[in-house]
Amino acid sequence: MSVVGFDFGNESGIVAVARQRGIDVVLNDESKRETPAIVCFGDKQRFIGTAGAATTMMNPKNSISQIKRLIGRQFNDPELQRDIKALPFSVTEGPDGYPLINVRYLGESRAFTPTQVLGMVFSDLKVIAEKNLNTAVVDCCIGIPVYFTDLQRRAVLDAATIAGLHPLRLFHETTATALAYGIYKTDLPENDQLNVAFVDIGHASMQVCIAGYKKGQLKVLAHGFDRSLGGRDFDEALFQHFVGKFRDEYKIDVPSNARACLRLRTACEKLKKMLSANPEAPLNIECLMEEKDVRGFIKREEFEQISIPILERVKRPLEKALFEAGLTVENIHSVEVVGSGSRVPAIMKILTEFFGKEPRRTMNASECVARGCALQCAMLSPTFKVREFQVHESFPMPIALSWKGSSPDSDSAAADHQQNTIVFPKGNPLPSVKALTFFRQGTFTIDVQYADAAELQVPAKISTYTVGPFQSKNGERSKLKVKARLNLHGIVSIDSATLLEEEESDVPVSKEPAKMETDASQDAAPAGVDVNMQDAKDGVENGAPESGEKPVEMETDAKVEAPKRKVKKTNVPVSELVYGGMLPLDVQKATEKEFEMALQDRVMEETKDKKNAVEAYVYDMRNKLNDKYHGFVTEQEKEELISKLQTVEDWLYEDGEDETKGVYVAKLEELKKQGDPIEERYKESTERGPVIDQLTYCFNSFKEAAMSNDPKFEHIDLAEKEKVIKECVEAEAWLREKQQQQDSLPKYANPVLLSADVKRKAEALDRFCRPVMTKPKPAAPKPPTPAESPSPPPQSTPEPQTNGAEVDESAAEGEFAEGEPMDADKSGTAHSPA
Repeated sequence: MSVVGFDFGNESGIVAVARQRGIDVVLNDESKRETPAIVCFGDKQRFIGTAGAATTMMNPKNSISQIKRLIGRQFNDPELQRDIKALPFSVTEGPDGYPLINVRYLGESRAFTPTQVLGMVFSDLKVIAEKNLNTAVVDCCIGIPVYFTDLQRRAVLDAATIAGLHPLRLFHETTATALAYGIYKTDLPENDQLNVAFVDIGHASMQVCIAGYKKGQLKVLAHGFDRSLGGRDFDEALFQHFVGKFRDEYKIDVPSNARACLRLRTACEKLKKMLSANPEAPLNIECLMEEKDVRGFIKREEFEQISIPILERVKRPLEKALFEAGLTVENIHSVEVVGSGSRVPAIMKILTEFFGKEPRRTMNASECVARGCALQCAMLSPTFKVREFQVHESFPMPIALSWKGSSPDSDSAAADHQQNTIVFPKGNPLPSVKALTFFRQGTFTIDVQYADAAELQVPAKISTYTVGPFQSKNGERSKLKVKARLNLHGIVSIDSATLLEEEESDVPVSKEPAKMETDASQDAAPAGVDVNMQDAKDGVENGAPESGEKPVEMETDAKVEAPKRKVKKTNVPVSELVYGGMLPLDVQKATEKEFEMALQDRVMEETKDKKNAVEAYVYDMRNKLNDKYHGFVTEQEKEELISKLQTVEDWLYEDGEDETKGVYVAKLEELKKQGDPIEERYKESTERGPVIDQLTYCFNSFKEAAMSNDPKFEHIDLAEKEKVIKECVEAEAWLREKQQQQDSLPKYANPVLLSADVKRKAEALDRFCRPVMTKPKPAAPKPPTPAESPSPPPQSTPEPQTNGAEVDESAAEGEFAEGEPMDADKSGTAHSPA
């Protein structure tokens, strides 16, 4: 099971993986830790990530970036309209009211949804993770901004599905940062709460999180955010400043040229980074547009002056987070700053003044989110055992359910009026389940909506759920238990609906007093009371019921004989309609389309590799013909091959510039038909010497051992020794004959003595001779027991030389061990081959 964390930013993405020794941020093909979140569409293929960033300047109108700002938002969203003006590519309104990205791909105009493009970015990050882990990556954890709406969260899940990923959780970026910060702390208090403020200023947004720490746990107390306050806003301030300056000084209109805009924005981003470390910085761009070189200069004070409208907004999320947490700045133990946009000195100054303490940078500003996501994935995965650490996440937006009221009396004023209640208030824990009891006669609908849509600036309605059909008894209102779920991703849905029907049973009641828990409106629904809500009893920690109606306990007297009531439960179908969301069929089609485009990319990459292989062969063979292959080719062969190489080289840069993979493979095979014999002759010449030496040593050592009078070979039959000698003599004669034939040939002739043949001859000789010459000695006869043996004459018979025999035997066994060459004598005249 893969344990991977993805941080997809507005500008770049980072991949972190969990290993047994900890969390690692992996490198891409360029050996960089950050991968640009860019998809560039070409005439033959896509370029994603680092390859996309490299082609952006040449193809700005088909290079899609800042996709995080487009997903899950309506086209007429004011923020989206402001973002579109700064983008070099075309974004239009689709038939459903959501944006479509228009590009030119494979020679024709194509339109993609932001979710599809995000799926392409995820595919690239997935490939990076798979190359690093050498295994398929499916399960993961993805970091998202805390302000993402329900639709944006669904869009991220759809994009992950298109890329072949299965997110175990969409994790708030600030919470991921807080987890990466706190899980390694060993000095957290057991009782008192340690409050830390995390300020994340990224490329496009600002997020604030106040987290409370105790030993082994983290609790998110409050959130604050500004969706349009990030590093790119400072770049935009510099961009507008120099656009006006160049208009006055050089009489050029930069916004009218997409490539000039891109180059100036890139230069402004570099300028901003220079001003973070220097009091002043220059700006120089050669041939920006209309063949004009431009120069500029700005001081940090001037930069901060033009950035005042942006800097004034920094305090609002801080104040909001503190207020919602119910804390003051004195209650904040420390302030941690992360995010690429946080490096602006003016922001650090504002944070210092607000909190009354210097913000700290103990974490990697760019990698902390990816690390936190990988940690969360490891905690959710059975593969890793992670230190016991609880994360109590809270949801930043209040969610309400709305439905049409119903009354048994058709003339009642309560009939058919719209009712709603806040089911998941702001700060509700994640995940969470709430149960609502409805009384209905037939199919009805429930709307899920934001209780405070003005803050998010999005349509209030999220989705509509149709509950039914179901059969009511005798036309009376039936009781239904509906479960609303706020899942780990922060997505709200109606999980299930159950029809509850009471049936009388003859089973007598137990004599023990019994307690049963029931809703106040369970037995009879008074007029005007339409629904009751309570926390679902499924072990999930939830907030208090919003309705205020607490379950009551009722005691029944066992002496009263009454029939027992049995509740029959029936599942009722629930259908979902998400406004702006992708249908499962559309997600499947997008997945298939992504597979087709990825296949096209692979085919083009393989075609490039084959073309490069042809080009490399041309240059390499031409150099070798004039160098180390010089003596192994005739002048005529050399001239013909060089002419052929030159023809192919000319073809590569003319008609063969754009050919298929098969054509390049055929060209390479055609060249190799002439070049391979030359390479083979050279290869044989270099390899022949060592294998001949090996064969020579083999037959010499076996022949000498067979002819030797050494006692260690005396147990071997003479006839077998003669066979060994015969085989060695035949091998020697074969080698001598072949060597004479080979020596008579010039280098450029095809060899008659091949190194492979020599190797086979040596192996065959070894297989025949070794079993004979390494045959073990027969076991010595068992000596008589002391009781049976006669007493030796005193000092008349010399002692038998048993020690010498034992030494010889052990020496023989060691000398002819399997797989080692044999030595003919003890003097060491024959040696092992190299």
